[in-house]
Formats: sequence, structure tokens, C-alpha cells
Amino acid sequence: MPVPVPHCPEQAPAVVHEHITDALKDPAFVRLTPTTVLARFETMKVYAALGAVRTLLESGRIGPGHTVVDSSSGIYALALALACHRYGIRCHIVASTTVDATLRAQLDVLGATVDQMPPSHSLRLDQERRVRRVRALLAGRPDVHWMRQYHDRVHHAGYREFAGLVAAALPPGPLTVVGAVGTGASTGGLTAALRESGRRVRLVGVQPFGSVTFGSEGFSDPEAIIAGIGSSIPFGNVRHELYDTLHWLDFRHAMAGTVELLRRHAVFAGLSTGAAYLAARWEAAGGRRDRGPDAPAPGTYLVLGADTGHRYTERVFARHTEALDPAALRPRRITGLGELRPPWTVMEWAGRAAPPGAVARTDPADPATRTQPADHVARTDPADRVDPATRTEPACTDRPACTDPPARTDPVTSGGPR
Repeated sequence: MPVPVPHCPEQAPAVVHEHITDALKDPAFVRLTPTTVLARFETMKVYAALGAVRTLLESGRIGPGHTVVDSSSGIYALALALACHRYGIRCHIVASTTVDATLRAQLDVLGATVDQMPPSHSLRLDQERRVRRVRALLAGRPDVHWMRQYHDRVHHAGYREFAGLVAAALPPGPLTVVGAVGTGASTGGLTAALRESGRRVRLVGVQPFGSVTFGSEGFSDPEAIIAGIGSSIPFGNVRHELYDTLHWLDFRHAMAGTVELLRRHAVFAGLSTGAAYLAARWEAAGGRRDRGPDAPAPGTYLVLGADTGHRYTERVFARHTEALDPAALRPRRITGLGELRPPWTVMEWAGRAAPPGAVARTDPADPATRTQPADHVARTDPADRVDPATRTEPACTDRPACTDPPARTDPVTSGGPR
């Protein structure tokens, strides 16, 4: 006699998804402390890629037979390949040296074509090589569209949906969002959408040393490149005026947070998540008290967990016995970038403008460097908008460090629809 399946009234009905991207894009909300929640993604940039490709298709900027191309250090590459698989668009990735064999195999099987940069100990050289390769692929090719995840505000569109999930999952009241800055799309897109809805949101960004985005390019972190947190070139998608507080952490501190997140909460996540967790842990434990008695009540802390820890198995988790004890770590508080020092510094950014080195430049002769208006996808308060038409990838100068990789046959046209 069949045994009936027990009914669980407290659970939401199961959903059958039409494509794997629908299942991947939504995070699991995991409570870490009574006031801190982690939004744990398998691949957070699925939101950015799906929203961007869908918007481009609906606007007619791309269509059947087009190839989309972009540069990526890993997470966005997979997200874009998945979005292209869903919508039947060809995909070409110019991949960072940090893209590992597992991710490369997934891209190949999904039908994306890939150019991968040679090994490099310099994040700047790796990024400059990728940008030059993208520009070479675009030359004379109207059927190739540069996604420009670093600059095109179309990548903010998908995070409006995520903002709706956050509003539904977390209690009302003040919210502090803590996340790696990266391209600026996730933290900026989420925060702008939540503030537009009327919610009081404080935004805490996390950066590595060596990134131009918030003025730490004068430092280097010799132990590792932390992909996806900072940049050696200006990113037009970063809206500096949205950020209230900035934390700069070195690799050892990001590793401490990453290992502790797994040890204490059983969450296997990447370095950017570990860095954000360490910053949020300090903010929630005592950072507000340090800001003085007039600091607003923080309410709930939301930590953005961009991806899983698989890419960091050897570099981080296999070395877990070397990890620093987070309980013994404290940031150095500063009031200006001139005081910035490793290994961990925090500063009240308070909506400042971009540092001089983080302002992207425009090449008027190159239509691929032009950015869609901010209101093309993100309908934020006009007073908050930064005109993205003035921001773009800087061309690499003709010095030896910017030498292109060896010439290749054009991979963009190979294969059928992607």
C-alpha cells in the first residue's frame, strides 16, 4: 500500500524551473547571528548577466546571430555563458589567468568560446591584456556586442529583482549591506533599488589593497590576486556616492574570514564573501560604537556571498591551519586616504566622489566605449545619478607590459548559436 508523502505546511511549494538560471539566481538567506544574514549565491552575477542580456534583447541592441563578448575573472564568465545558453546567443569570453580548469570546462561545454590570458603575477597586466583582446575582437565586427560589465549600467537591472527578495525576506527597518565592490553592479544596483523603495540602507564596501576603485593602488598584496573584489583600472559602473563605509583588507584577512565562515557556520564560500563577512562581523560587534553615539541604529546586516569556495580550495581551504583568528583582528580607522595602510583599514566614505585615479575616461571615436544612460535600466533618484556616458575602459598604452597575447584565429564566429 502506498505511503503518503507528509505535508509540510511551513514550507513554500516547490517550483519547477524552466531553465537552470532561474534556480541559480536566487540566493539562500542564512542567519549567521541574530542581526546578521548571509545572502549565499552559487553565482551571484547570474542576476547581472540575465538582466543585461534580456534588456539588450528587448531593446533590439542584440538579436539572433549576434555574439556577445566580455572580459571576466571567473564568476561573470559563467553567468554570461548561462544567460546566452538560455536566450540562444553566441558567447565569447576573454578570460583572466585566474579562471581555473573546472570553470574553463564548464564554459567549453556550454558552448562559449574562450580566450584565456597567460599566467601573470600582476592584476593590472592581466586586465589590460583582456581589454586589448576585446578591442581587437570588436574591430570591424557589427555583429559582436561588448557587454562591458565594468561600465554599462545595463548590468544593474537584474539586481532590482534581488532587492525585492531582500525586502520580502528581511524584517523592515534599517539595513546595512556589506559586500565586495568589484564592478559595482551588485552592491550599487541592490542599494539603489532598496533606497528608491524608501528603505534606509547603509552600504559598506570591501576592497583589496592595490585597487584603484577607492584609492589603494599605491599598495600591493604579494600573496595573491583576489579576483572580483577590486580593479587595477577604473570601472564606470561603480557609483562611489552610494557608499557609506569602506574596508580595505589584504589576502590574509580575507582568508581568515573565509575559513571562519566555513568553520563556524558551515558555509563554503569564496574570498570576497569571507572578506565581507569579516567586515560585517566587526561592524556588528563594535564598529557602530566606534563611530560615536550619534551613529544610527544598524538594524539588520546583510552580507553578500557572491559565489562558492571551489575556486579557492588549494589557495585557501587547504591552508586552513594558517588562517588568522578573526577574534584577534581589528581594522585601523582613518579619516582620509593619505592614512591608508595594510593589512586592514576602515574609513567613513560618506558618499564621496571617486578618487582621481578611479574616474574612467571616454574615447569619443570608439562607440564601444559609450555607456547607456543610467535611466536606461536603473530608475533611481535623478539627484543620485552619475552620467555613465563619461566613463569607459581606458586604452592600454603601448608599453611592453601591455603586449597582446599571441595572435589567434578568430574564435568569435566558430560554432553554432550559443
